[in-house]
Amino acid sequence: MATVKKNNLKSFISLILSTKIPKLALTIGLIGSIITTLVGLTIPLLTRELVDGFSVESLSMTLIITIGVVFIVQAIVDGVSTYLLAAVGQKIVARLRERMWLKLIRLPVSYFDRKASGESVSRIVNDTGIVKDLISQHFPQFITGVISIIGAVIILLIMDWKMTLLMLISVPLTVLIMMPLGSKMSKISRGLQDETASFTGDIQQTLSEIRLMKASTAEQMEQTKGIAGIEKLLGFGLKESRIFALIGPLIYLIIMVVIVVIIGYGGIRVAEGSMSTGSLVAFLLYLFQIIYPITSFAMFFTQLQKAKGATERIIEILDVPLEEGQSGIEKNITNEPIFVHDVSFSYSEDEPVLKNISLDAQPGEMVALAGPSGGGKTTMFGLLERFYEPTTGEIRIGQTPINELSLASWRSQIGYVSQESAMMAGTIRENLCYGLPHQENISDERLWEVAKMAYADQFIETFPKGLDTEVGERGVKLSGGQRQRIAIARAFLRDPKILMMDEATASLDSQSESVVQQALTRLMEGRTTFVIAHRLSTIVDADKIIFIENGQVTGIGTHQELTQSHALYREFAEQQLT
Repeated sequence: MATVKKNNLKSFISLILSTKIPKLALTIGLIGSIITTLVGLTIPLLTRELVDGFSVESLSMTLIITIGVVFIVQAIVDGVSTYLLAAVGQKIVARLRERMWLKLIRLPVSYFDRKASGESVSRIVNDTGIVKDLISQHFPQFITGVISIIGAVIILLIMDWKMTLLMLISVPLTVLIMMPLGSKMSKISRGLQDETASFTGDIQQTLSEIRLMKASTAEQMEQTKGIAGIEKLLGFGLKESRIFALIGPLIYLIIMVVIVVIIGYGGIRVAEGSMSTGSLVAFLLYLFQIIYPITSFAMFFTQLQKAKGATERIIEILDVPLEEGQSGIEKNITNEPIFVHDVSFSYSEDEPVLKNISLDAQPGEMVALAGPSGGGKTTMFGLLERFYEPTTGEIRIGQTPINELSLASWRSQIGYVSQESAMMAGTIRENLCYGLPHQENISDERLWEVAKMAYADQFIETFPKGLDTEVGERGVKLSGGQRQRIAIARAFLRDPKILMMDEATASLDSQSESVVQQALTRLMEGRTTFVIAHRLSTIVDADKIIFIENGQVTGIGTHQELTQSHALYREFAEQQLT
């Protein structure tokens, strides 16, 4: 990250260029802004002519029409260029968000173990918005501001160099005030971005676990935490407001002093006859065309600092390596055995979870992982699903290491049913088809067929909307047994070659468990099945039981074999089965 910070302006420009900027729209928009500025520079000169020749008799219709046309042309060109530049900004931010979203959904699970999801959401929504504002608003203002100042100063020097030099004293004065304030503002803005991301993450987590919060009567704690986050955001907001409160009055003071000086000195010159009234009016108009852009420069540099900070965070996400295996071999794994050879794994160097695990599963076998909680059974599932890669050792399907297969090919042939069957907000139909290609081609007959195989048709039929019943966020409108049966129906629909079940009946009541167990038995037929067992009653008929404790395999065999040869397994069996 040191490199990004050192070259963050270069990184920012590279990032923007990588979004394939609509060059034509940007060019026309900038040209339009420049034309608007140049037209604006003629208005004080036309005003001078109008004022100097002012009398009802001498009013030139041509001059009035010219001024009117100039105003109309300026307004039209300004409107078109403003829209084009805003459209460029919107397209750039849309492409940035697209890149970040495509990246995020392909990052490894380990990334999300470290980062709050709300923080990533804030990066996609808020940080890219800051970049958009810089490109579509502040950058064009900066370009036109520079042109406006240069043009106005050249015209003024030609008109009256003494008055111009007097007026230009205000420029370094304004810069001296604005630059330190802009620097201070950039620090505050970056702090505000980070705090916004953190706060977004916290409230998203709280709201997603609203039932846990209420069941734990944690409202007061969450209230305190939320208010603390809001107070921090308020603190940054107030600091920002204090700087704006300084900038506004100071700029106003400088402008008023310069106006008074120009009017005073110009008034003397007009009285002496060495300057016309129209020239004095033109001077005052040009003064505004110089002072206003200078004030907007401070906002540009502040926004640039914010955008560079946002860029660092965007690049952080874009630079995270993708999950390994986005490309690889496409292979049908039907009737292939699975070999886990000498696999070790740790989430961090000082935290070994699995040590030298070796096991195999023949086609159609039911292999159960048993043992004390925290022994590494769920982590083993994570390695089989390729959510994580082994630290050492390898897992093979037949003779092919699974990391040589494409992730899509491997995972599409695995069915996973967990204790808490995950569901997306939406309908039962959408959850059954979730992740499958060509969902629109899956008929209702097929959906009812898999629902019947999972014994889910019984309760789906009782809903007035049937398959189009909304399940709520994370399936909260369904019972645990209903969610499990939909998860099993989803697995039937995928027709997986390998089935992985993390004790799918552990959290169910006896009636639901009986129905779900029947559905699971039907699903397991002819499939290689891995089961994590918390209750031995569900695995006594397993072809092979792997007993894992403290990350190591301490026993392999059938239920009868382990009862005789493994003391801890026998103890488990006596506690649970007698």
